[in-house]
Amino acid sequence: MANAFKRNDKKRLTALLPQAKGHPLEAWAAYWELKARLDEASSQEIRAFFTKFEGSYQEDRLRNDWLLLLGSRRDWTTLESEYPHYRMRDDRELRCYFLTVEFIQKGPQVGKMVADEVRRNWMGMREADDGCTLAADRLYDAKFFTALDIWRKARLMVEHTRPVTARNAVQIVAPQVAPMVKDIHNNATQFLAKNIAAPQKVRQELVVMALVRVASQDPDVAAKLMRTKWQPYLTTEERHWVWGVIGRQSAMRLDDDALDHYARVAHDKDLNDDMLAWKVRAALRAGNTPKWSLVESAIHAMSPDARKEPAWIYWYARALLSHKKITPAIQQEANALLESIAGVKGFYEQLALEELGRKVSTPSKPPAPTAEELEVAKRNPSLQRALYAIAMGLRAEGVREWNYGTNLVNAQGQSGLMTDRELLAAAQLACEHQIWDRCINTSERTRAVIDVEQRFPMPFKDAVLQRTRSINLDPAYVYGLIRQESRFVMDAKSHVGASGLMQVMPATARWTARKIGLNGFTPDQITDRDTNIAIGTGYLKLVLDSFEGSLPLASAAYNAGPSRSRRWRAPNDGTGPVVEGAIWAENVPFNETRDYV
Repeated sequence: MANAFKRNDKKRLTALLPQAKGHPLEAWAAYWELKARLDEASSQEIRAFFTKFEGSYQEDRLRNDWLLLLGSRRDWTTLESEYPHYRMRDDRELRCYFLTVEFIQKGPQVGKMVADEVRRNWMGMREADDGCTLAADRLYDAKFFTALDIWRKARLMVEHTRPVTARNAVQIVAPQVAPMVKDIHNNATQFLAKNIAAPQKVRQELVVMALVRVASQDPDVAAKLMRTKWQPYLTTEERHWVWGVIGRQSAMRLDDDALDHYARVAHDKDLNDDMLAWKVRAALRAGNTPKWSLVESAIHAMSPDARKEPAWIYWYARALLSHKKITPAIQQEANALLESIAGVKGFYEQLALEELGRKVSTPSKPPAPTAEELEVAKRNPSLQRALYAIAMGLRAEGVREWNYGTNLVNAQGQSGLMTDRELLAAAQLACEHQIWDRCINTSERTRAVIDVEQRFPMPFKDAVLQRTRSINLDPAYVYGLIRQESRFVMDAKSHVGASGLMQVMPATARWTARKIGLNGFTPDQITDRDTNIAIGTGYLKLVLDSFEGSLPLASAAYNAGPSRSRRWRAPNDGTGPVVEGAIWAENVPFNETRDYV
């Protein structure tokens, strides 16, 4: 039935459904069959499904789907009555629909609250949606959203290559020019060269969007266009935004002139958090000594939510401690910031410990789950179905069900979180079934305790140790890499085509097989455990040797490619500054690789 669902074969699903009666995964079969024809199903049939599978992931998943359908149909009465029963509460578009209902019913008295939440949701979404776009449209009509709110959404989407989403935003504030977004996306330089027929303010915003598009492709060209032509025609806010994008794009390329571009922005508050983050990174690597005053001011200008992130807490504390004169008050503030994150849970938490003069040590192991706690986990219907689905080869469905049972609802199946003890028991259950990715993921969600053995398991020990010893690789390093690459899922496959435990690309596998003398290798062997370990460790050893034993550089190379890692090590033709390791890691341009390192 899973295959029929992927093909949207409604007739096949209906024909197969009776065979699933009484099966442990009957709820999935019923969900697939009803979801495929949800737009034509009656509310009575849908509610009957809710009753039959009450408390299950499938009930809440179908309710999520139905609520989105109700929102698209503008059936606000039914949506309002059903939304309180929705437990996962993790769908931004659906939340925007509900906030629209709140605003329709209660009007201006909830306008600011609704606008603030819709703004956060909408700005955080890159794909085109109906719910948040509708909410933004209504809030704009009611003057709780400004034109600048809408244009900023359009600018962001142009920068991130989402022309449809950008067009939807422009449709709200200036529908007559919305078709021009496609022209900006296709050839922004050409767009800027022609006469733009639009009212002055709208014309300025279209110019901003075009300059943003140019900057996302070549910040140097955008900077030249600003200096030689467009800067005088834009408002202060518009100029600041364009220079912020140019600065961000230059900083991501590790260009030396990134801070010069940022210097054209007189008010950091005109920049968004992402621009400010890259200003911080550029200031950190601005020379052999970071420009700490810029680090401090940029972090101070971030939103309250961004300033709570461990990275910015750590760097802000470091900036305070760089003052020429450190008063007792400054020392106290810096120490308090470091204390607030110090621990072993993450990179910056450990750096904070070291900055406070303490050693990073393995936390004490919490008491193992009791037999009673394990029994509760084993009886959890969501976890039972998840394990069964994964065992049947329905990994995606099993992972969704597991995540629902451990991350989105509590042990009683209600909206909320499991306790640490319940999470440890669920993680142990996953470990016992060798579902290592769920073991790690679930254990990482504990808040007050850390079980290192659950978070950092060492499966396939004989195979890994035998291979690493034979080529002189640190097994701990290899385990860390496998954990980050695949979470020990042997048949894992990435969206770019990397496969297996060590996520090896096909071309890399063929090249490495030849290099290490693995005769007779064929591409279909790449998900074989021992073959994947042999090729992955062989490639890692070659990369590590080429980087003279530098683990961070080799890790970045393994994830993003050796040429990129070399460029990040010595940008600007090798004329870049000498920086500490944490600053180098902070400036890795790819989010995935930065977290990886």
